[in-house]
Amino acid sequence: MDKFTFGITMLLVGMGGTILTLALISVLITLLKKIFPLKNEETKD
Repeated sequence: MDKFTFGITMLLVGMGGTILTLALISVLITLLKKIFPLKNEETKD
């Protein structure tokens, strides 16, 4: 494997890992919002 092919492979693995991690964090945040919904407290004047 020459340097160019190795570089492209590392680029794809790095970007793919980053995007996968961000997607997992997004799913986790969505699940936590559904499990623990934000309570709206009415303000008293």
